Amino acid sequence: MKGLKEFMKQVEKAANSEAKKEFSLWLEASGMEFLEIIQDEIIRTETVDTRRLLNSFNRGDNDGVWSMSEGGLTLAVGSNVSYASFANDGHTTVDLDSGKDRRWVPGRWVGDRFEYDKNAETGMLLKVKWVDGSGYWDNAMAIFEKIFEKSLEKRLQGWLDSLGSAR
Repeated sequence: MKGLKEFMKQVEKAANSEAKKEFSLWLEASGMEFLEIIQDEIIRTETVDTRRLLNSFNRGDNDGVWSMSEGGLTLAVGSNVSYASFANDGHTTVDLDSGKDRRWVPGRWVGDRFEYDKNAETGMLLKVKWVDGSGYWDNAMAIFEKIFEKSLEKRLQGWLDSLGSAR
């Protein structure tokens, strides 16, 4: 056990110095990687046909829709688009304000695509139905968890190896 005490001193020293900075930078890069995975999944699942949702995700958004926390570390990833969670989870077309089973949506049809316009005199009548979500967030989380776990193991092993060579 002779070397253990010395090793633990090195761990404490490293934890309060450059290793913290390196770990913080690595965590920030991991957050950026997660954002890319979310965008890839939005595209792969064909969740939207506009770029609004795709471009709305960012790190540390106070208006964020999601955050994940594990082992004292928090990664807040969010979107300022109010329908982001509905696109992932699914939703009903019921008018939540009135509770009615039908609602009028103002706008116009352009080819086979409906464009919302709150000032339009034309529009469409929606009846209550369930719209399935694409699960883009859930898919991205599953992918990211695998990547993050391997990356964390590699990062920690490199850190431990460097501590061992510092003795």
